[in-house]
Amino acid sequence: MVKRVYKLTRERFHELENELHYSKTVREREVAEQIKEARFFGDLSENSEYDEAKNEQGKLYSRIAEIENVLAHAVIIDDDSDDCEVVDTGCKVKIIDGTTGRDYDYQIVGSQEADPIRGRISDESPLGKALVGAKVGDVVEFEAPAGAMRFEVVSISR
Repeated sequence: MVKRVYKLTRERFHELENELHYSKTVREREVAEQIKEARFFGDLSENSEYDEAKNEQGKLYSRIAEIENVLAHAVIIDDDSDDCEVVDTGCKVKIIDGTTGRDYDYQIVGSQEADPIRGRISDESPLGKALVGAKVGDVVEFEAPAGAMRFEVVSISR
């Protein structure tokens, strides 16, 4: 089985550590208490409160396992370096749409942190893949659901 590597900023890594700690301490006790209370509602085979609490417990344990897997296979993006001659994960990039002339600012991040509305695109997205390795002045092309897209890289920074 191939182990997946997750590229994370230091900030996101710490957020996940905090979420894991909260889930394993506070949230796990809350769910256990819900299960305990639901047992008093009668026959477990017909007890919807008990079923819901057990489902919540399953979701919690699934999320804990997911976070532990991400943290175990995480690679911290070096965002302290000023070296940004080519687009790579962690870089901020300004691009111009070759069709409309409109400019966009994005930060290239790992898939765990992608949030296009906030200008954070995954290095695994079609645009992210096209941009990684590009230099200022390069024109990148990729296929999008709307058709072929073409962007020029205007600037790269950290």
